[in-house]
Amino acid sequence: MIKGKAFKFGDNISTDHIAPGRLAHLRSDLPRLAEHVLEDADPTFAARVKAGDFVVAGGNFGLGSSREHAPLIIKMAGVSAVLAKSVARIFFRNAINLGLPVLICDTDKIDDGDELEVDLASGTINDKTNGQKLTFSPIPGVMLAILEAGGLMSYIKKYGGFKMGDA
Repeated sequence: MIKGKAFKFGDNISTDHIAPGRLAHLRSDLPRLAEHVLEDADPTFAARVKAGDFVVAGGNFGLGSSREHAPLIIKMAGVSAVLAKSVARIFFRNAINLGLPVLICDTDKIDDGDELEVDLASGTINDKTNGQKLTFSPIPGVMLAILEAGGLMSYIKKYGGFKMGDA
């Protein structure tokens, strides 16, 4: 069970909103880059987010370039998962590979500041603020194992690769 506060964003939050291109010189200093996470969408986000909180967005989250820095600095900022109506495919894949859960669900009923409880295995979201119960498609077993290991590299180090039947 993951518990935290929702930080609500709209549609079409690009990787440039997440990891501003003007800060590309910080790519070799990820902790400093994480201090600027999502600042082009909300300049106060990085200062307010706490470990375990959630990024909640509309559609097409993570569109744009394939930079792995975007999901990585979201994770480094302490975000436990991204909940969105839809996400760019490359962002989704990068996030899972880096150990950041991305949950596709209807986010209209979640408001900024709501306290959420998310169960990755069962595919449920309990909005403790408004009493809503939401669902998302449960994460496939191999993807859940990658997330539980902390990302694809950690999974491979732990298990030595994928076994038949993992999917």
